[in-house]
Amino acid sequence: MTTALSTVNRLDGVLPDIEVAALAPLMEEIEALKRQRNAVVLAHNYMTPDIYHGVSDLSGDSLALAQLAAETDADVIVMAGVHFMAETAKIVSPEKTVLIPDLEAGCSLADSITPADIAGLRERYPDAPVVTYVNTSAEVKAACDITCTSGNALRVIESLDSDRVIFVPDQYLGRWVAGQTEKEIILWQGSCEVHERFTASELRDYRTAYPGIQIIAHPECPTDVLEEADYVGSTAGMLNWVRTETPKRVVMVTECSMSDNVAVGSPDTEFIRPCNLCPYMKKITLEGIRDALRYMKHEVIVPDHIAQGARRAVDRMLALG
Repeated sequence: MTTALSTVNRLDGVLPDIEVAALAPLMEEIEALKRQRNAVVLAHNYMTPDIYHGVSDLSGDSLALAQLAAETDADVIVMAGVHFMAETAKIVSPEKTVLIPDLEAGCSLADSITPADIAGLRERYPDAPVVTYVNTSAEVKAACDITCTSGNALRVIESLDSDRVIFVPDQYLGRWVAGQTEKEIILWQGSCEVHERFTASELRDYRTAYPGIQIIAHPECPTDVLEEADYVGSTAGMLNWVRTETPKRVVMVTECSMSDNVAVGSPDTEFIRPCNLCPYMKKITLEGIRDALRYMKHEVIVPDHIAQGARRAVDRMLALG
């Protein structure tokens, strides 16, 4: 577990010294509460730098966070992310207490589909298996056959013994995968309100303003945006691409806090930052994390019958390796 001093030191060069000094007492309190509760803080790539670099014990994309937390001996998990991520952590670690600092940290994509919608799709396409992106509620996962991430969606779909597959809920990720497979993909019209705001013309403007710039995009972006990108990949894929390719100048077409976080470990790359913020991710604050640990709120509960179904869908994906 990190100490308070080392935690503050982790923000050297990340935030201005005066801001780090102002945050130090709050961060020290969080560290003390983590030790008291035997807790870990999981930070998604879209968290602000004070959380991502300051008080998190584990960072990454949503499924990776849940898997990493399961490997720790912590009794308590604080999810610095959105609600479906906290549910996934609880599904993977049912014996641990999972807390989310703000109950309003939801997700427009996850909210775009319900189990009743899945039932309607199954009735309309009875022979088609249902693949759900992990960015969904536990109830939706339980209603589907298998989950996928943005990084393995194509492999999951190709693994199914069916020429027709229902893919929910992200229409843009689904279209991106459909362009790489001969299978017929039945799409749901869900989308992420952050990624949907990006436009192809915006990206072309970056190329004009910054000749030679590399553009990397998350597959939740609209199709015309992805066509303009030099690389398309998950948050983990984008991070690894920057570290491996070390571009001179790059624009990451995703939630803008990720650029702030990746830039810390990539000092030789200039990041041009379109700032599309996720209003749900930004519900999570240092104060909220402190209060979650202080008062043990808000605990995330997934009923057993739902957890079993959701775990089955996740395990089927993980069995693919």
